[in-house]
Amino acid sequence: MSISLSPTLYLTGRPSPFSSFPPPEPAPALRTNPKTNRKKQKHQQKIDVSCNAQLLADIAPAASAAYGTLLLGGGLFAYGRSGSKGSILGGLSGAALMAAAYYLMQSPETKQVGDALGFGSAFLFSSVFGIRLAATRKFIPSGLLLAISIGALSVFISAYMQDKIPVDISTM
Repeated sequence: MSISLSPTLYLTGRPSPFSSFPPPEPAPALRTNPKTNRKKQKHQQKIDVSCNAQLLADIAPAASAAYGTLLLGGGLFAYGRSGSKGSILGGLSGAALMAAAYYLMQSPETKQVGDALGFGSAFLFSSVFGIRLAATRKFIPSGLLLAISIGALSVFISAYMQDKIPVDISTM
């Protein structure tokens, strides 16, 4: 079984249902003369890897809802297992902050504020879980929650930057 790649390789894939940009143009047809293709094949290979940052801005509300639910569930689990009042307080406050961020992200006028609130909250919880990981050296639960918090942090900062920097689609 062999896999052959054409001289022009596009890794853009299908257009996202969240994207407002049109899909990319298809690759131009290749010449069929094998002699000219062999010589130019080395120089014609292009890899077009594009990141659609609009997707991150579109999933930020869902990420805040999921992250808030995870924080609430983790706080309830820790309280039920060990009776930790700090965990239930942290879970409830994290869920409340993420719920507020989700609510603010629903309106275009307050989307930047919601993104900033989500970013600040994820930064706070990343710091808390990072300190706990350094103190306990246990990956579960603090290391796992640190990784999830950093993922949420990257979604919120990308969404904030996308909302903050205006993009004029008519010039593209």
